[in-house]
Amino acid sequence: MGKIIDRLDARSMEFIRRQKLFFVATAPLSAEGSVNMSPKGYDSLAIIDRNTVAYLDLGGSGIETHAHVRENGRITLMFCAFEGPANILRLYGRGESVTFDEPGFREKMELFPAFERARGVVTVHITKVADSCGWGVPLFDYQGERDQLRRWVDAKPYDAWAEGRYGSNGLSIDGLPGLVRVET
Repeated sequence: MGKIIDRLDARSMEFIRRQKLFFVATAPLSAEGSVNMSPKGYDSLAIIDRNTVAYLDLGGSGIETHAHVRENGRITLMFCAFEGPANILRLYGRGESVTFDEPGFREKMELFPAFERARGVVTVHITKVADSCGWGVPLFDYQGERDQLRRWVDAKPYDAWAEGRYGSNGLSIDGLPGLVRVET
């Protein structure tokens, strides 16, 4: 039987630190909107305190997480044990998103010193932590990180990369605002 607590405890923080992969789920308010779930790898999650985590969003083809979080704040992170004892841990909370050209982004990037560039950082203010057995999760052997996403993010000059982000991430698949150019 799983348990539900209102913040991370030492056991859950240690479990999170051992995971090489986690999933992020969000949804718009509209019943016709698309539920989104994204896998996240690399060393892209920081535990800030017992009620707060943040993760680095390197970017991708869609902007759903940022759009959904900005619309309604709802977010869930899920971690599965693919090795060792079976376990699933979910962090439920309220998210906030800051993208590469917004105030506060540089300060959030300090949580991820191994990265020079990212589309954004999503911070999750945890309201509930739930674990469950995870007996249905298969065992997998971790072989390493794929390097394609980091190479793609770092390959272009900054200005070309930024313009590309605006061009492909302006709207979510449901038409919600994604990246919005900050006027200076």
